[in-house]
Amino acid sequence: MRIVVVGATGNIGTSVLRSLVDEQEVESVLGLARRLPNLTMPKVEWASADVVSDDLVPHLRGADAVVLLAWIIQPSRDLNKQWMVNVEGSMRVARAAKEAGVPSLLYASSVGAYSPGPKDRRVDEGWPTGGVPTSYYGRHKAEVERRLDRFEREAPEVRVVRMRPGLVFKKEASQGIRRLFAGPFFPGLLANPSLINVVPDIENLRSQVIHSYDVGEAFRLAIVNGDARGAFNIAAEPVLDGREIARILNARPVPMSAQLARAGAGLSWALRLQPVPPGWLDLSRNVPIMDTTKARTQLGWTPRRSADEALLDLLEGLRTGAGLDTPPLSPKTGGPLRIREILTGVGGREP
Repeated sequence: MRIVVVGATGNIGTSVLRSLVDEQEVESVLGLARRLPNLTMPKVEWASADVVSDDLVPHLRGADAVVLLAWIIQPSRDLNKQWMVNVEGSMRVARAAKEAGVPSLLYASSVGAYSPGPKDRRVDEGWPTGGVPTSYYGRHKAEVERRLDRFEREAPEVRVVRMRPGLVFKKEASQGIRRLFAGPFFPGLLANPSLINVVPDIENLRSQVIHSYDVGEAFRLAIVNGDARGAFNIAAEPVLDGREIARILNARPVPMSAQLARAGAGLSWALRLQPVPPGWLDLSRNVPIMDTTKARTQLGWTPRRSADEALLDLLEGLRTGAGLDTPPLSPKTGGPLRIREILTGVGGREP
């Protein structure tokens, strides 16, 4: 099999590559990215392509499957650029796959695509995908889901798989995650569990986490299983909230008002102290808890790492400055003393 991974240099992309190089049915992998990495892996070749402007069809011809991961979270203050990459770019890849005659398209959706739902019970893949209105991320994921619905009707010959993971963590992605969500002023020292004595416990802030390697394995299983199609929820146990995180870190949960937390997020965003708007908190508090039965039964997928292990792996990476030699994940991307991140206006443009 020949696989093309679009957006191969990020958190999930590098984990998909990791799984594919060990898969006997896969002979070669083409990693597409706007900025080429220095990372080398067996079976993997690299090519540069911009999903917004470049002709993608030549890269996709002859592929047995295309994995669509291209997505940006920053610059979060430029919603037009976000839309062009996340929505229009995703559908340009889908249409190029159809034109190139690729039989399978696997898309990285998210729990963020779901409409607000319950936190006290689990929902399957049939829950509505309307997003959370105050979250641009949720709106964009939901829009791509709607457009893929239409794409499937118009291109029934293409097998479409939609992975919907929870929060995706791994040590090697820690610096990329910090740049995207915490910004240049976050000190890595704070990621030391021994220094975390209290954890905010915010009402309805319950999230599902999955280790990036396990997401890579889910994609691998869906690629080699030609009967797999539709959406798959991907998450590990346990569900994390303030109390559960406090248990993991041997800290004390402290109740915090959701309104106060949102006000703090909004103020720090307005002051450009951190790069994400308060809609991310709205998203986390409103998306439902997912049932992963379908992935376990139809793909034969089981996460090898718990949510505890994924969280601790991320914290270790933040503390030690771990990364990979790709533009999204390298510790060098932010520049000396993170100056490149500061010069972006903290969320105003890409570092």
